[in-house]
Amino acid sequence: MGLGSQARAASYGTPSLSLSATYLSGAVGATGDPTVNVTVAQSGADAGALAVTVTKSSKTAVATTTDVTVTGTGATRKVAVAARGRGYTDLTVQVTGVDGKKVTKTLHYAASASVQLPTETRYFTGSSDASAAVDVGGGYAVVADDESNTLRLYDRSASGAPVKTWDFGSKAGVSKEIDIEGATRVGDTIYWTGSLGNNKDGEYKADRNTVFTTTVTGSGASTGLTYGRSYKKLRDDLVAWDEANGDRYGFADGTEDGQIPKQIDGFNVEGLEFAPGSTTTAYLGFRAPLAPAVPGGKALIVPVTNFDKVLSSGSKAVFGTPIELDLGGLAIRDIRKNASNQYLIVAGSWAADDNSDPYALYSWDGNAAHAPVKRLDLPTSDPGGWEAVVDVPDLSVPGARAQLITDDGSADLYGDGTEAKDLDHPEWQKSRATWFTVTN
Repeated sequence: MGLGSQARAASYGTPSLSLSATYLSGAVGATGDPTVNVTVAQSGADAGALAVTVTKSSKTAVATTTDVTVTGTGATRKVAVAARGRGYTDLTVQVTGVDGKKVTKTLHYAASASVQLPTETRYFTGSSDASAAVDVGGGYAVVADDESNTLRLYDRSASGAPVKTWDFGSKAGVSKEIDIEGATRVGDTIYWTGSLGNNKDGEYKADRNTVFTTTVTGSGASTGLTYGRSYKKLRDDLVAWDEANGDRYGFADGTEDGQIPKQIDGFNVEGLEFAPGSTTTAYLGFRAPLAPAVPGGKALIVPVTNFDKVLSSGSKAVFGTPIELDLGGLAIRDIRKNASNQYLIVAGSWAADDNSDPYALYSWDGNAAHAPVKRLDLPTSDPGGWEAVVDVPDLSVPGARAQLITDDGSADLYGDGTEAKDLDHPEWQKSRATWFTVTN
């Protein structure tokens, strides 16, 4: 009998345990935080008979073992963490075999602080510098960031990593960041623009003077992107146009070597959308300069009347009559319209101190003669600057909601003094996406 027991014991191998990710980010009070899949096995045993637990937390002020939930059956389980405090902790994940043998792995967990509207908020991980977004249907959006040339496809309803990524830098012929700041879609074409301005040190970087297109196939989680064409002289065209019109907006001075783009008389494009009913005239929305470049100045839009041909055939840009909008002294951080030519404008400061300056959301009809209408002041007590509106709902319907995304690149998310863009692990980098009710 003893020999038989030994034979049975010897038939079980050492349990195995693997994590779908070893780094995980959450937020205090969050809804739908990312989870980690745990795959377990033991030779000679049914995987469903193995026990998965979290046995230790290195910093219980962030999360204790009782804040961790393990669900699922069979070979794959899911680990979810409900953070109780901001910071980092290492969680010990353990699988126990049918014979009592144990194997552990460490899950490195980081929790950011609670934010306003937590139930309406999701976190897009893998990058912290979201700067432009385009809806691709089925509850998904393609999101750009201004620190790389990678486009990411996210499920708009869930926190977590991108479903797909595309880096078109080499196809666009650039080696540094384009500083993507604006995007819009017409049919199956998405237009993307760099900021066109100098870098933060006032240096001209040619790669930022890039506008390019991608072609969309499919929709939702099955969305595909292929590279189209690029144009690298739009900044030059804008400066020449302004000089020919009496240096009205100071574009030549704003692009001089040593000039910082994010100042009231700087040069920085952050919005891109087409004019009402048009697939040829695009609106370039400026973060800087204001018009005039003094406190309380108006936000500037410059129409490019042949934008389709600029990208399709490399035609020199032709400009229409500029539009100046009263956004309460704020500038354009994003602009988006729907099929009914209803616009939403994310308004924010021209300055670089994103976490303290005011933000507001305005609606507009795209007509230069008509004033925009403030819909709401956007919260500024949480980290990050509001950078993108994904799409525009029907603004004639009460209770319509729009999803806005922040650039959290300069934010200290976890209380250790590290800016999010400098975090070592992309799973800890994230931008915040929040739904706002924009109609009464």
